[in-house]
Amino acid sequence: MSGSSTPEGGFQISRRQALVALGLAGVASVDAVAGTPSAYAENRGGVPTISGRVVAVGIPGASAVAPVGTFLPGSPINTNPVLAAFTQPGRVCDPTRILVGSTSNFGAPKANPDQAAGSFLSIDPDSADLAVPDRFAAAGGQASALGGAVQMYSAQSPNWRNGFYAPAAVTAAQTAVANPLGMSINNAFGRFWPANAPYGLNGPGSSSIADPDGRPLNNAPNPSTGGVYFDDVTGRAPTQVVPGAISKAAVGTALIGRSPDGSGRAVFAVVVADGSVVQEHTAKALDGIAPPRTVQPLVHRSWGHDRGHRGPVSLPRLGVLMSYAPELILYVSQPFDDSIKVIRLTIGRPQGNEVFVPDGLRTIRSSAFQQPLDLAPVRIETTHPDRASNTTLQPGSDFYVCNRGSDTIVRMRQDGTIVGVRTVRLGRHSLGVARLNGIATSADGSRIWVTYVGALPGSDDDRGGVLELPAF
Repeated sequence: MSGSSTPEGGFQISRRQALVALGLAGVASVDAVAGTPSAYAENRGGVPTISGRVVAVGIPGASAVAPVGTFLPGSPINTNPVLAAFTQPGRVCDPTRILVGSTSNFGAPKANPDQAAGSFLSIDPDSADLAVPDRFAAAGGQASALGGAVQMYSAQSPNWRNGFYAPAAVTAAQTAVANPLGMSINNAFGRFWPANAPYGLNGPGSSSIADPDGRPLNNAPNPSTGGVYFDDVTGRAPTQVVPGAISKAAVGTALIGRSPDGSGRAVFAVVVADGSVVQEHTAKALDGIAPPRTVQPLVHRSWGHDRGHRGPVSLPRLGVLMSYAPELILYVSQPFDDSIKVIRLTIGRPQGNEVFVPDGLRTIRSSAFQQPLDLAPVRIETTHPDRASNTTLQPGSDFYVCNRGSDTIVRMRQDGTIVGVRTVRLGRHSLGVARLNGIATSADGSRIWVTYVGALPGSDDDRGGVLELPAF
């Protein structure tokens, strides 16, 4: 299903593409709209183990994890000495560090009392057994602890309001981070993009563009949006090309690349808890990509209390990956369906306002999936000037699937074939009541980092933390 060129040199999408994009197809199954059946992945017997080491503990609701990575020469972080200083060795955005989401402000005061707390920590992954102090950031700002091994990147606190750099923005009161559930980093030509659930899964969500100081974008090309997209107030003006909003929590995000409109601006995909997918343009704000229930919704979902977990239960979230060769494809995990949604993208709409639209949907299923809540590339795209990101697959790369339900990691090819499965252990022990809650890979592909919530064996600290595993 593909579009056709218009005599004026624009792009016209087919009627079927328009129906999918606008949510007017009126059918129960998005697979039926695409005309492509579900793909059942090959599964191999036997589940060997993989042993991890503890990087850090004491991280309440540890969720999304992402390697900071190296920003390419075209990135404004490299060309601006003030921003580049944050990437120096030992600083908060040192390329060797990882960012880890949490439900805690670590003592920093809330900016918005009616919203959930939450932060991203910057952690040195070469450290071991770091016990993160629970109030180390009480003074506000990018506080540091444990000799700099743990630093605050951004939190739901006044220091990180959108209004700091964009006082006229309609989202001036919003912060870069609030109960974060996802993180995609534009190492190619941009910055950090958290996805947030400030009002839980069922309330409005937010997504932001954050500078290395953790604040929403300075000198934003769209002063009305600034650096924070929120609910339905930051849609493209005067009208959206494709309807869409973050009317529920933002539960996952990935860089798509440069806009097809020729502006050179970044566009990110954000999956919303109602199952819709939206696209965020740095200058032109927000449009839809696909309607609600394209991805299995997470609204009104809960992990529940299980396996003896006593602390607060983290919100369900999902993983999003982008593949760009030979075609544009979004992979989105569906933890309550034990599957992965595959969304093929193409370019639609008139010249000068081109956007991404769906061009086919399918579902990957496997008996190896047991609440697959997050995804990570086996090989991260680190060199492409339009695509480099922790959420972008190198051409032909496999990807990892993190299973919350079985504490396993699946390595899978993009066609759905299972390459291998490993059960995560801590030395000779299982993870006990702890549950995996996020996954990321190092830029060189040698290491895997996973977050967990719940108490590890022999510990009564059930707040959460980070483990490091060897790649496989």
